[in-house]
Amino acid sequence: MPGIEVVLALLLAVAMLATLASRVGVPYPILLVLGGLVLGFVPGLPRVELDPDLVFLIFLPPLLYVSALFTSWRDFRANLRPISLLAVGLVIFTTCIVAVVAHAAIEDLTWAAAFTLGAIVSPTDAIAATAIAQRLGVPRRVVTVLEGESLVNDATGIVAYRIAAAAVTAGTFSIWQAGLSFIAGSIGGIVIGLAAGWAVIRLRRSLSPDPSVQNTISLLTPFLAYLPAEELPTYVWEELALPGELHFSGVLAVVVAGLYLGRRGASIIPSSTRLQGYAVWELISFLLNGAVFILIGLQLRNIVDGLSEYSMIELSLYAGLISLTVVIVRILWVFPATYLPRVLSRCIREYDPPPPWQTISIISWTGMRGVISLAAALALPLTTDTGAPFPGRDLILFLTFCVILVTLVVQGLSLPALIRALGVEDDHVGEKEETKGRIEIAQAALERLEELAEEEWVREDTAERVRGMYNYRRRRFAARFDGDEDGLEDRSTAYQRLQIELLQAQRETLIRLRDEGRIGDEVMHRIERDLDLEESRLEW
Repeated sequence: MPGIEVVLALLLAVAMLATLASRVGVPYPILLVLGGLVLGFVPGLPRVELDPDLVFLIFLPPLLYVSALFTSWRDFRANLRPISLLAVGLVIFTTCIVAVVAHAAIEDLTWAAAFTLGAIVSPTDAIAATAIAQRLGVPRRVVTVLEGESLVNDATGIVAYRIAAAAVTAGTFSIWQAGLSFIAGSIGGIVIGLAAGWAVIRLRRSLSPDPSVQNTISLLTPFLAYLPAEELPTYVWEELALPGELHFSGVLAVVVAGLYLGRRGASIIPSSTRLQGYAVWELISFLLNGAVFILIGLQLRNIVDGLSEYSMIELSLYAGLISLTVVIVRILWVFPATYLPRVLSRCIREYDPPPPWQTISIISWTGMRGVISLAAALALPLTTDTGAPFPGRDLILFLTFCVILVTLVVQGLSLPALIRALGVEDDHVGEKEETKGRIEIAQAALERLEELAEEEWVREDTAERVRGMYNYRRRRFAARFDGDEDGLEDRSTAYQRLQIELLQAQRETLIRLRDEGRIGDEVMHRIERDLDLEESRLEW
């Protein structure tokens, strides 16, 4: 089957599996990983071989960038301590414990290969966890910590993975050199990420404001951060003929650039560009997440074929042992990391009181692995520097897939029951903040309106109509705090229902005019966009 047909078939499979997931009420990564497993053994499907170097370039930068772009910097900063303990401390701890267990249990796995496996399975993936948590309703801080952890631990895990994989390919390892590489890679990645974010903002200011042009730069941004961080240090080091090697973290550069642009972009990006950009990034994130799960499934047959020296019983035992280790290590880390600092430090205890053990239990159980682990496993070099096969590559791929399968399916499917059993409920912090924000901006509009009311170009009847609209908005959202005694919410719901009915009538007429040839498709789409924007504003 030609390559383009394989791609189209994969996209169709992603769409169908995601549709099935929404109908059965399961986060789509769970069904995607199961679907990839099944597709891998369907007779007649092609054997897919991916270039390891392209895996990081194609999948990681966009996925990390979009996660960082929509991360709340305020919430991230407020929870920096718990996020750091999970994203740095837990990743290193998991890497080491998994390496010790894997090396002790699997004789053929060298120390360097075992550490590579540990680094690959150490980062968590927040997609499934946050999808469940947001749907069932848990405190906002839990979701913030999980999202922040998955964002930063990707960088930590990938840096550790690069060091371990380099030790395998080179055949030597120095803990001091590894430590220096970790520090240099992290600092260099942060600097290049900030520089890339700064440069992109100035580039976007100088280019056409057309949304298509602006969002083309947005799509290129993660690569503008990733490639210089990965390639520039090596090039400079070689040009200067300096001994050793220097590598910066492209992953960290992408994360920093995304955080920077997410913070600064709101003041420079036009609304039309944002509307288009949200849709574009949501689609790209969905397709890349889906494709990587399906691709590992298609490669699984090749992986299993390469493990003929192991029996199915041995492979099952290894997979169960590593998966159980990953789950237990997280539980053993989360509870002490949460409560021990508060026991030792009065300052921390007073500033940030101990959270309920129920919410900590949820965080300890949401250690699902996903796209980052898959991409890292797929990107393992095929050979070492001597030309020999990368030791244990197929086994590492197999164990990575099993860890993802176990954590996604077992933890993902049991998480809703755990949340309900522990009685954890949404604290509605996000809804309260949104309501306060809507009240404040409505008040700002009223104050500005009073300033402009004396201008010659502002008609009195127009100002009065606008004044009434914003006063109604302010009273409506204030009623959510004070109690809806006047029935404003009920009237608003009825108004929205009426407007939706009217919008639907307009759409049907618009389509009829197009079908009768009285207007062209281009005109129809322009009017249709206005109707869509009007409907999106109904929540106001």
